[in-house]
Amino acid sequence: MRDADPFAEPEAYASLRREATALCAAVEPMADEADEAETLHAGMAAALRESGLARATVPAAYGGRSESVDPRAVTTVREVLMGTSAHLDSLFGMQGVGSHALGVAGSPELREQWLPRVAALEALAALALTEPGTGSDLRNVSTTIRDVGDRLVVDGVKAFITNAGAAAFYTVLGREGDEYSLVLVPADADGLRVVSGPSLIAPHILGEVRLGAVEVDASHRIGPPGAGFKLALATLAVFRVSVAGAAVGLAAAALEEATRHAMTREQFGAPLAKLGGVSQLLARSWVDVEAARAITYRAAAAARVDPEGALHLSSIAKVAATEAAGEVVDRCVQVMGRFGLVRGSKIERLYRNARPMRIYEGSTEVILDSLARRLQREVTGRGS
Repeated sequence: MRDADPFAEPEAYASLRREATALCAAVEPMADEADEAETLHAGMAAALRESGLARATVPAAYGGRSESVDPRAVTTVREVLMGTSAHLDSLFGMQGVGSHALGVAGSPELREQWLPRVAALEALAALALTEPGTGSDLRNVSTTIRDVGDRLVVDGVKAFITNAGAAAFYTVLGREGDEYSLVLVPADADGLRVVSGPSLIAPHILGEVRLGAVEVDASHRIGPPGAGFKLALATLAVFRVSVAGAAVGLAAAALEEATRHAMTREQFGAPLAKLGGVSQLLARSWVDVEAARAITYRAAAAARVDPEGALHLSSIAKVAATEAAGEVVDRCVQVMGRFGLVRGSKIERLYRNARPMRIYEGSTEVILDSLARRLQREVTGRGS
């Protein structure tokens, strides 16, 4: 009798995958339209809300699915969703990214006010870190947070903010004295204004959030003063690996699309898939997808136990999977020839959606610099 596969997906995650797959089957007819939208697609949001999957992005105490947010669960869902719609994947993922600091360190009152609504997808969340002059170098943010008794005053501009204009609240990073703090700013706060962002090659809910002397209650500070970077790191530790999952899903979808095309399209009297050059491209892509999936779920399993301790693995997975997705989808376009270049086709949409993944939530180069420093410390620590 054979032993059970030690790498088989546990039933809890397999069940979650089936739920996500059912959702994708239901929304696939609107995926093209949603992925061209620069504002919230109501049909996609309604379907995600009805599925209940957004509950995986918040703790159980506030309507979530597990005691604390499970990185492996989020990664599993994002792998499935991204293969169908980037808009759907973003809606799901940002519920966690935008609200995680609140769930970790927000006041009980603030958690009760917002997190059940996040879980039910009744309130969209957003994380406002980036500024017009500051991308990855967050220590150069110019947004300020001033404590004026029982109020906090927030001034600054945040750029390239996902969900801007659609979010019900923004988790804002700013300077508070000589340190950095996070503040929850409701979207309807006086002095907050959203300006539409630039159109991207992969359309997105994106905008600039302008905060002009916005006042909120002091209880809206998330965590103690100066905890901004620690909480931002905690968010990355849980959700970075899920970007790798989304990249795996995109690459797998592209490979399936190209393989189906190659099996049905005939050239030189035979299906494309029978031609050596084409079959090599497909096989190499399969190798890359499975390799990326392996490191992604290795990292997700570790992040489930100790998110911050496993951040280097999540970072490795993010780089490996997003870079692989870019290469795989490029090969798939090549396999499909002129059909891969048709504007509005699924493969063209996947091709465009793959490119930003190597930049957001930590660009490849920034992550590699961080990993290089970690590697050097580990080697030095071993006395090599």
